[in-house]
Amino acid sequence: MKSKTQQIHIENDKNIQLYIKREDLIHPFVSGNKFRKLKYNLIEAKRLHKDTLLTFGGAFSNHIAAVAYAGYNNGFKTIGVIRGEEIGSQINTNPTLRFAQENGMKFHFISRENYRKKTSENFINGLRNQFGEFYLIPEGGTNELAVKGCEEILDFEDVKYDYICTCVGTGGTISGIINASEKYQKILGFPALKGDFLREEIIKFANSKNWQLINDYHFGGYAKINIQLVAFINDFKSKYSIQLDPIYTGKMLFGIVDMIAKDEFESNSKILVIHTGGLQGIEGMNQRLKNKSMPLIRV
Repeated sequence: MKSKTQQIHIENDKNIQLYIKREDLIHPFVSGNKFRKLKYNLIEAKRLHKDTLLTFGGAFSNHIAAVAYAGYNNGFKTIGVIRGEEIGSQINTNPTLRFAQENGMKFHFISRENYRKKTSENFINGLRNQFGEFYLIPEGGTNELAVKGCEEILDFEDVKYDYICTCVGTGGTISGIINASEKYQKILGFPALKGDFLREEIIKFANSKNWQLINDYHFGGYAKINIQLVAFINDFKSKYSIQLDPIYTGKMLFGIVDMIAKDEFESNSKILVIHTGGLQGIEGMNQRLKNKSMPLIRV
């Protein structure tokens, strides 16, 4: 599966060239890094003769939506363990969960306290006792097979770039990009979450040290947003006809444009930005913005 790359003209006096790799276009429902992360996990689930996929996520999770559709499209039953017991009464008004349910996903809503136990052996065994045998896909989809899929984001045409930038959620996407990159390239990750804890996750999977996390553009933490970010996303779409999402790609592009303005890239640099998709979450975010009487993201 091949994505297209397009140049974005950002005014600067250092001849910095910016390009976006449109991974968001490779599939209408399982777009970007979710397609890459699930590819080899689905193959492995079939090899093991599993008929059910079980995974974890929040109320507006791109991963939950992608697993539901990919499971339906590949003949798997799917179970989503959802953070927040109160979310169970909101399925009909939640576009992400409604989409997942329409594609056959069954939900198991648990408290935030129990959700923090999701990686423990006892917790997983309890789920197997309740639901029977399943193929486990971690929250966000990151495991060795996901990293293998994300290594395919880069191809031979991408060796010309000095910097490769990607959003960071659970660390799988950037790990695959690091592994597929050339030693002379600098991989910049833009975390959507506060804190530097992702570093250890990336070290588990990455085979090179040519990377850095840029922690200045999370806008207060995961799913946090303000009027400035909404305005940037809308302006970016107006200028370049590229939709960004408010959780990942919007924050990353805001950061990159800001770093260019602050002369944080060397002269004549070629920068490749990976558009990881995630656009299904915009509808849910717009619901929240509307409730706060804030400007909406234009789609």
